[in-house]
This record gives sequence, C-alpha cells and structure tokens, in this order.
Amino acid sequence: MKNTLTKSFVSAILLFAVVSVSFAQTSAKVNKTQLAAQVKTEFLHAWNGYKQYAWNHDDLKPLSKTYRDWYGTTLLMTPVDSLDSLYLLGFKEEADKTRKYITDNLSFDKDIDVQNFEITIRILGGLLSSYQMTGDKKLLVLAEDLGNRLLPVFNSPTGMPYRYVNLKTGKVKDPVSNPAETGTLLIEFGTLAKLTNKPVFYEKAKRALVETYKRRSAIGLVGENINVETGEWTNKDSHVSGAIDSYYEYLLKCAILFDDADCKKMWQDSIVAINKYLADEVRGELWYGHADMNTGKRGATKYGALDAFFPAVLALGGDLERAKRLQDSGFKMWTKHGIEPEEFDYQKQEVTYPSYPLRPEIVESTYYLYHYTGDEKYLQMGKQMFEDTVKYCKTDVAYTGLKSVVTKEKNDYMHSFFFAETLKYYFLLFSPPKTLDFKKTIFNTEAHPIKKTWK
Repeated sequence: MKNTLTKSFVSAILLFAVVSVSFAQTSAKVNKTQLAAQVKTEFLHAWNGYKQYAWNHDDLKPLSKTYRDWYGTTLLMTPVDSLDSLYLLGFKEEADKTRKYITDNLSFDKDIDVQNFEITIRILGGLLSSYQMTGDKKLLVLAEDLGNRLLPVFNSPTGMPYRYVNLKTGKVKDPVSNPAETGTLLIEFGTLAKLTNKPVFYEKAKRALVETYKRRSAIGLVGENINVETGEWTNKDSHVSGAIDSYYEYLLKCAILFDDADCKKMWQDSIVAINKYLADEVRGELWYGHADMNTGKRGATKYGALDAFFPAVLALGGDLERAKRLQDSGFKMWTKHGIEPEEFDYQKQEVTYPSYPLRPEIVESTYYLYHYTGDEKYLQMGKQMFEDTVKYCKTDVAYTGLKSVVTKEKNDYMHSFFFAETLKYYFLLFSPPKTLDFKKTIFNTEAHPIKKTWK
C-alpha cells in the first residue's frame, strides 16, 4: 500500500512538472523585434534569389534556378506583387528601384489570354496599393490601362465575368467559372473607379458580385461552379474553400471599404447560412466542411490551407469566438505534420492533399486574431509556423513549396504570393502596430493593403 501511494505521488509530481515546464515554454514571451528582423532577412534571401535567377520574369523556380512566365511572356508578376511588401518591410531603396523598373518596362499590350481573377488580385491590386503608398501616377496609369483591358470579361449575358480575356483583342473564353472568380473583383475595380473617377469599374464588378449572390440557393448557399452565360450551377458542392472562399471575404470587406449597404446585407445573409450548414463540430473542435448547396446535407469533412483564411474573416466580422476556435483547428492541422497540407480530412485526421505551396492564409488569420485579442498565444503560433516554414521550405537561393508535408519533399516553385502575402503577414504579426493602420486598411485577397482614401 505504501509503495503504491508513493509511486502515485511521484507520478503526480512528475506529471505536474511536465505540465509546468510545457506551460512555461508556451507562455514564454515572444521577442517580436527579433522575429520581425528575421522575417526581413528571409524576405531578402528569397528576393535576392528571384533577382539573381528570374529577374524580369513572373516567378522563380528555386531548385532548378530557372523561371516561369505564366503566359509565355512576362507580366512582372513577382515585382508587382512584391512592391508594397518591399515598402512595408522598410526596403525603400530596393522598392524605389523596383517601382521604376515596373513603370519603365511593364506593358499590357500583349496578345495573350490571361485569367482575370489572378491578374486582378495580383497585378491590379498590387499596382493600386503601391500607388496609394507612393503617389506615383505612372502606377495608376498602368492600373487603369489594365482595368480597361480586363473589362470585356463582364460582357456575359448575366454580367458575371468569363474566366479569361485577351489583353490585346478583348476576346473572352471559358464561361464555366466559380464564385471566387466572379465575386473577388470589387475591391480592385472599385478602388480603380474611386481613384480614376470612372464609375464603370465599380458598376461592372459590383454587378458580378450581386449576380453571384442572387443565384444562391433557397437555404442561402452558393455552389462551386457556375456558367456565367446561363447562370446555372454546374457543381453544387458548397464550402468556404478554394473556388468560393474569397467571394465571402469580399462581401464583408467591400461593405467596410466602400460603406456599401448591399454588400453588408449580402454578407449578413451569407454568414447565417455558412454557420448553419457548413460549420461542423467534431470532438469538441470547430471546423467548416462541405454541404450540398440546396439541401444542406453534409458532404466531405475536409478543411485545408485555403479554408484557413476564414478565422480572419470571422474576426473582421465581429465573431471572435468562432474565429478563435477555428484558428485552433487550423493550427492543429498545421502541427499534425509540422506544416499544413493543402487539404485535410478533419473527421479522420488524415491528409487528403499533401502539398504546401507556401500559402499565407493561416498566417493572415493569426495576424488578425493577434490584432483583435492581443493574446500572446498567437505570437507563439506565428513563431512556430514561421520557424517551420524556414526549416522545411528554405533553399540555398530562396524558398519553395513542398510536394508533400508528410515526406517534406520540395517542389520547384515560389509563387509571388510568398512575398505579397505570406512574408508580409508574418512581418505585420511581429512588427509594431504603427507599421500599418489596420483600422483604415482593407487587404485584398492577395494581401495588398488598400487605404480608405480616394485622393
């Protein structure tokens, strides 16, 4: 009896010691200044690699030390997408050189079919945010030229945009689109309208957003694919992941940025349906899964790197409790293999799509939650994710995505959004609040900060 009690007592003491040490480790203060400096160091490492092996091209392929141009000719994707990050991180001399290179060399007078959504969020958004930062009117001229060349996408019977447009001829193609591509345009086109005093940009993008919303189901959900000529859904799977995600994001953000009452109502209606049919309680954890847009019947129990933007949107919309719980789930997904997968079955706790292309969304949500709560927990979370990214994705010349978060095998590609979003959100998480006025800024879905001023 005595031995049993002694063993139990010793075990209890040891358990308490382990828990105490663990708590001490997790509650240790994060050195924000040091981490912000480290982010800047890693940004420069990746930027210099891009400059050495891929300058004047869209993206770097770090392992082969070559490059990729999206459409066979450069649109300076990485320089434009990275420019406001260069300024925000304090690399003004480098940013000024890059800005001059862009204004001297970038031309949209090219006979190429471009994806409207990607060009809008990366290039149009990047030009507009950098114009607001610098006042360089050449950037606004480029933005307006691009906006005019993209406008033909809206010439469908429904007003929802085609996916592709030729920058020289205006010819459009691919009528089967998705809510993200039809509804993630108003921040950029609306800002262009305000800065140029040309309402057509706002009107076209706003109509596309409204027409998408009007085709929601009787229970308030949208599907994954829609034909912009007929207005018919071709895929009725509903979720907050890729192909739908930023449609919801822009309903809320456009309501705030433009004081748009229609967007506010569309967001308020949509979030009720999202929380009713897509939110999923599993083992006491909050996740958002898939459902049939018409019946609400539960579909796949999958959540992933793209879904991880949603805690930020919930927080921005004032629902901090759900935001915090969902962020905890996303971080659990991250820590399962030391870095997050593209897709994860939260019911089975299994990776279903193992790649990691340096995505920013979970970092974005960490930044938002730290902003709203001030909780040291989110600095700890960000620190671990940043260190994991450095550990698994850094190469001798830059950074690259992973083919598999399970095996950690590297892919040979560094998207421009690594500069535009991932490293920017890490830096903003660790840097002083004065770095950027959060209350007067709305980030587009590519993390280009748009200030609510139209001077």
